[in-house]
Amino acid sequence: MSDSSTSHPAPSGGGPAPAAVWYARGRSTRPLADEAVRLYLRRMQDAGVLDAHLELDPAEIPHLTHPSAASSPAPAGPSSAAVSGGVPGGVTGARSSHPAADADGAAPVADHGVRSFEARWRAPGGVTVRARLTVGPEGGFLPGAAPGLTLAPAGLAHALGRAPEGREWLLVAEAESVWDPRWPSPADMFWPREDADGWDRVHVGGLRGADLRTLEINRLPDDDKDLRKLLKDCARDGWNVHVVVHEAMTPDERGLRPLVRRLPAGLRHRVIEHRAAPDQYRAVNWALKDHGVEVPRGGAVVLPGDPARPGYDRDGFTVRTVFLDGSEPTALIDALHRFVALPAPLPEGATEGVRVMREQWHLVTLQERLAHAEQLVVMYREALDAMTRSRDLYREAAEQAHEALAALRASAGPAALPAPRADTPAQPEAGTPPQGSGFSLRQFTRSLERMKDAGKGRRERP
Repeated sequence: MSDSSTSHPAPSGGGPAPAAVWYARGRSTRPLADEAVRLYLRRMQDAGVLDAHLELDPAEIPHLTHPSAASSPAPAGPSSAAVSGGVPGGVTGARSSHPAADADGAAPVADHGVRSFEARWRAPGGVTVRARLTVGPEGGFLPGAAPGLTLAPAGLAHALGRAPEGREWLLVAEAESVWDPRWPSPADMFWPREDADGWDRVHVGGLRGADLRTLEINRLPDDDKDLRKLLKDCARDGWNVHVVVHEAMTPDERGLRPLVRRLPAGLRHRVIEHRAAPDQYRAVNWALKDHGVEVPRGGAVVLPGDPARPGYDRDGFTVRTVFLDGSEPTALIDALHRFVALPAPLPEGATEGVRVMREQWHLVTLQERLAHAEQLVVMYREALDAMTRSRDLYREAAEQAHEALAALRASAGPAALPAPRADTPAQPEAGTPPQGSGFSLRQFTRSLERMKDAGKGRRERP
């Protein structure tokens, strides 16, 4: 597969998500989350897992990530990235660890605590994958988290009585071909795998929602009202796939291991496993009636979403039996594979993340820069050719107009049309506006009227 970047149209908000895009979001409660990502990316590149990576300068991060940034002017000029660690393969960029200042010595761009990282690697088969991770400020939310959630920590602290714990992150990745769920998870390229309990948290349901885990079992609440609200919030969550598993009997140690950890790597950080205890069978199905599905005793069901994804079939995404004995849940994995293949729009926040990654990608090689320069040369040449053709057509039309005018003078006689003006025009009469040199549409119209009157007089003669 070529190293050159592929041009993609910007994703639309209403259409289905591009088949080559992978997206996820979560919340990290680790201290110094950005430093953990920075060190882990360096370690992954040293091990040869990543082709290259870099950290963007705060001035290069899109200004949609903070409300107060809307009033600050956007940085002018071409972007320059801050490279984190050595980057092989001719990747260009300038290292900088401080907010950038303008060339004329203006004040540096305010740092709102948002960090953004880029990485590129090769999936099985040599398919190039590009990804960007954005980490929000402490106690805030990135755009598109949920209705009513914003970045401003002070506003959230006032609404909640306290600031939310940790830093929210958003990750989008795009491959040069259709995404295969069996490929490595992009989350595993940025976050340390051994410390997953610090970054795999997901918030659903707005200000009064719940915090869930993508790599652990999430027990359903005992209260029927809370259970119903949680499942409704999960159905509206467009970022993750939610599956409800019912335990036919109290499982042993092997059955208490999360099923999500046995999923293919590409699904592992996008599927949330909910567990219903044996005595919750009636309560969970009562709550699932709102979604038109039910979970079999000892089985599982994939929530259809709200609204349900096109092509969702109730029976097709219901697993009759899930063995909680440590074996691979093949039937559930098959249902999840088919579910993620259904067309669904990008959630709020992911659309903007994909668009920004495509339009403001910094991690490019010299070969990619050369290919981009060649594309610009072709584009400029085509534009110049179009301008030349337009000029020739204009010149040809002007010559034809002059030829038609000369033929008209020759056929009508010298008295019918005014003679061409001399180089030095005569002094205009008083009260008459001066006439410019060249062709006059008004005089041409009057000449045609005189010719019409002369022809009419000839026809009226006896």
